[in-house]
Amino acid sequence: MSRLLVSLCLPVTIAAPALAQQKDGLDLSGTVRLRHESIENQPRAGFDRDDALINLRTTVAATYRDGPWTLGAELWDSRVWGADPGSPVSTNEVNTFELVQAFVGYRAKLGRTQLTLQGGRFTLNIGSRRLVAADDYRNTTNGYTGLRADVAAPDGLSATLVYVLPQQRRPDDAAALRSGRVQWDREGFDQVLLGGTIAKTKAIGPLTLEGSFYHFGERDTQGRPGRDRSLNTYGGRIIRDPAPGRLDVEVEAFHQSGRISSAIAPNATRLPVSASFVHAELGYTVKDAWKTRVSIDFDRASGDGTGGRYSRFDTLFGMRRADLAPAGLYNAIGRANLVSLGPRIETAPSKRIDITATYHAMWLASRTDSFSTTGVRDTSGHSGSFAGHQIDGRVRWWAIPDRVRLEVTGVVLAKGRFLQDAPNAPGGRGTRYLSLNATAAF
Repeated sequence: MSRLLVSLCLPVTIAAPALAQQKDGLDLSGTVRLRHESIENQPRAGFDRDDALINLRTTVAATYRDGPWTLGAELWDSRVWGADPGSPVSTNEVNTFELVQAFVGYRAKLGRTQLTLQGGRFTLNIGSRRLVAADDYRNTTNGYTGLRADVAAPDGLSATLVYVLPQQRRPDDAAALRSGRVQWDREGFDQVLLGGTIAKTKAIGPLTLEGSFYHFGERDTQGRPGRDRSLNTYGGRIIRDPAPGRLDVEVEAFHQSGRISSAIAPNATRLPVSASFVHAELGYTVKDAWKTRVSIDFDRASGDGTGGRYSRFDTLFGMRRADLAPAGLYNAIGRANLVSLGPRIETAPSKRIDITATYHAMWLASRTDSFSTTGVRDTSGHSGSFAGHQIDGRVRWWAIPDRVRLEVTGVVLAKGRFLQDAPNAPGGRGTRYLSLNATAAF
């Protein structure tokens, strides 16, 4: 398989610098990422115990600027090979030939305040990206159709406001995904996301403060019943950015309320929602040439219990890789029914190499709910609450600076009592995940 990876990467590596184009107000760019990933002792329920996939993601973007106006478009093509009926292939991996972005933007100054408006199809990364993000590690991304406004006022005050229809990736049935069939993604008023984030730098000494509110509404569509979510998520963040020779801190908390159906059946009972999420991080950056940063990270996302209300936190369209673990074949740890604590180290031995390593001890917030995104559950609660120990490492190297980057990601999960004893827990005492990535930019 390593020979196959090299043979597929080499033409991309050679061709990438020659494809760069820039003309007047027009910028053209793109990426090609090839990934081989494998897993032993899959921790998620219902899939092959051992598996391997080849992912290919190609993006081409065009941006035209003329004074205050911007026109932009971006095409994504995401495919996989090597999947069989037991492989966890979904729209997280496959979305072929999709115009994820096609927008018009306008910039204006109102006194000392900068206003930017955007309409059409676009990607979003807002605040910490834990609620609204364009996922990068995953083979596909999140796209949105609607309106966005960004305001940058004097004295470090800024805001991002959105009213968007999340793009629902199509096709989404197993046969079409494995065949790579092309179908335009769907957006409609059956899924609506609105809200925004306001931030103020140096609000309290060196601390930046953020406040966020997002409403997500969802209802059934023809042939695709859902949980009819109506969720209000609100909270805030306190940040002191990392800098050499000093402590940094980040604390973010959200509460979630609203209503959700207890099942996808049309006459299912509607339940009130009361869920929560907290992320806390304390770090220190060493004054060294490697820019080494060490931190202790804590995450808690509530899980569902009993008592006539729904308590499992919904991360909406948030990323997971930066805080928790890779997606792809692993995809076991997300912001739901999780308590996680452990150290992180990040370092860059040179401008071309960066290394990240984390350790997380993990528990269930609720013993009777499924653990995080594994689908493993013990409704009796008799399997305990300790899920296991996770070690996650990543090394990235710019083989050709700003053009070709190679990446190795590995995860080892030593299963705790819950992931071994729960009734539907897959076999094996530990999980090993490895991905080899080559990305060319042009």
